[in-house]
Formats: sequence, structure tokens, C-alpha cells
Amino acid sequence: MKIALVSPYDFSYPGGVVNHISCLEHHLTGMGHEVKIIAPASKVVPAFGNRFIPIGKPRPIPASGSIARITVSPWLDSSVRAILNREKFDIFHLHEPLMPTLCTTVLRLSQSPAVGTFHASGGKSWYTLCTPVAKFFLKKWVRKIDGRIAVSQPALDYVQRHFPGDYSIIPNGIDSGHFSPDVSPFDNFNDGKINILFVGRLESRKGVKYLIDAYKLVAQEVPGIRLIIVGPGTRLRKKYEKRVSRNNLMNVNFIGYADYSDLPRYYKTADIVCAPATGWESFGIVLLEAMAVGKPVIASNIEGYASVLTHGAEGLLVPPRNSKKLAEALLTLINDETLRQQMGARGRLKALEYDWENVAMQILNVYHKTLNESPRKSDAHVN
Repeated sequence: MKIALVSPYDFSYPGGVVNHISCLEHHLTGMGHEVKIIAPASKVVPAFGNRFIPIGKPRPIPASGSIARITVSPWLDSSVRAILNREKFDIFHLHEPLMPTLCTTVLRLSQSPAVGTFHASGGKSWYTLCTPVAKFFLKKWVRKIDGRIAVSQPALDYVQRHFPGDYSIIPNGIDSGHFSPDVSPFDNFNDGKINILFVGRLESRKGVKYLIDAYKLVAQEVPGIRLIIVGPGTRLRKKYEKRVSRNNLMNVNFIGYADYSDLPRYYKTADIVCAPATGWESFGIVLLEAMAVGKPVIASNIEGYASVLTHGAEGLLVPPRNSKKLAEALLTLINDETLRQQMGARGRLKALEYDWENVAMQILNVYHKTLNESPRKSDAHVN
């Protein structure tokens, strides 16, 4: 089958949706399907060759405590029409299908069956703020989504409030071969210190501020520790670095962006992985990556994370925005190596349940069901 995976977000910028689509493309292609990714890109994306179709230049737009890099172009309609007429896809899989403007344009113009995956949970979605006229068109376009997927129960609850209907819950996947306990740690951090790792974009909602404050409390009791912060972000990084300097904190390392190929080694380097997000997380892919490498996780007790991690089993859940409780959890694991190992082993087993081979097959089943039931059969021509 010829499949189009459509991302509204800049595909050259790391993020959960982009990583999800990349892994899905890899596994669907491995199953023998012809798969192409359609997305805006701020720079060349060489990894996919002609399987990637760039469309438009992304622009940063504030959205739900983050920055959505989406395409805004007066020529988008004509570009999409040309792609649809040339490629003649059997099915479209749109991620965040109601996010303007690429996904909504594809929905509006395509005559082929469409599947939509809803990733978001919480925050103020753009469609809750749009005009009555825009909401009218959204309701019209959402009816063109033949198969609907939510990545978690929190994501399902969120989208159901705005667009009730039948949805399948299919979680994000994890490449358990790539994120493996067998990878090597980074030697420069392998010096006997307890390594606490954060992985994620440096945005306020990711909670790094609370992690730094918790690290300060822990460092007062345990000198032999290190904080490693991995993830892109310039503006807040400078703010966090000043916070570290102001508090005279030692052994805090800002790595910046890390390539996907290096992420497993950072997890392997860690003794504890910390995810202190304040909310609006529909899933916990960072948690799964850490768990797949066999590491215990301390995470905020928010719906998206609690749907992945069981408190006391694979790690610990703490109240969001609470540096004191976060510090207490860190001290619990720092002082108990056996507990860290037990949680890491249980985490690896849990992560295997989310392996991409299983997840990709579930999504493929939705494609087949959609193709069998949709009145639209092909995109032979778009007027």
C-alpha cells in the first residue's frame, strides 16, 4: 500500500511527533509498504532520501506552553494539490490532523481515506480559541478522518471533549533494539559519580527549573552527584545556566541537542532519569526510552506519565512543580542501588510491551479497517 505520513511540524527539529513518524515510517517500509513523509522542513532532511517530501517553510508559533514550528504559505494549496496528483496515495495518516495549516489543507483537498493520530493532552489547543466560522470548518473537516487514533487515555479524553467519536488507543512506540541496555555509556561521565539525567526540549513546561532546585537540595547531602541536561533550547538554557551559577552548583552539564543515535548512550550513562514536566504531556516517550535501557525513572505524577510508569515499580512519581518532593525521590534512589537495579529491570520488561513492531502492526490494522470501510478509495485526481 502507498502511505503518506503527514506532519504539521518542522521535520528537521526534534520532537515527539517527529520521532514517532520517523520510527513508524521505518517499520512500515520494512514491512514492504511504500511510505512517504510530507512535512515542512527548515533544513534538508537527508536521512529519508526521496521518501521525504518537504513542503513549505516552518514558522515558530506559540502553542500550549511550547513552540509549534508549522508552515504558513499562500501557495500551500497548489503545492498540496501537485503532490496529491503526482503521488496518488492509497491512504493518508495525519498526525495532529487539525493542526493548521498543512494537515488541514491535506484533509480539505484529499479524496483518499484518512487516519488521524491525536497526540496532544491538556493546554489550550488552538481550535478552542478560533472563531465560530473556523470551528464550523474544523467540524466539517474532522468528518473526513475515517480512522481516529489517540496515543493514550489522556489524549483520548482531551480530543473527545472537542470532537466526540470512535477512537482507537495506540501508544507511542519504542525501538527496544536501539534503546538497549547493551549500549556503551559515555566514558567522560563514567567516573563514579551518580548521574542524574534529563532529556527533553528546554521549555518551561518540561520543568527543568524544578529539577535544578531539587539538585541543589540533594547536593547539600550527597556531594558525589552530577546533573546532565540533554536537549535543544537557547533562551531558557541561558536562564538555567545563570540559575546554576547563582546557586554555585557543581557538576551540572548542559549538552544541548543530542543526535538520536547518541540518546541510548546518555540513558546508559545515567543512574537515574528524571522527567519533571509540569503538565500537558499525553504520553511518556522519554520515560519509555529510559526504561528500555534499564534505568529507573523519577517523573511528575501527571496523567500522561502515570499512564506509562507505575509508582514503586519502574520508578517513582512525584507531584509536579515540587522541588522538595523531587529531591526526596532522588535521595531515595541515590541511597539504594539495589532498588535502582530492580526498577531498571522492571522498566526494561515494561518497555518491551511498547516495541515499535507491535505498535506499527496495530496502526497497520487501522489502515486496513479504514480502507475497507471508507467510501473514498484513491486519490486519483484532485481538482
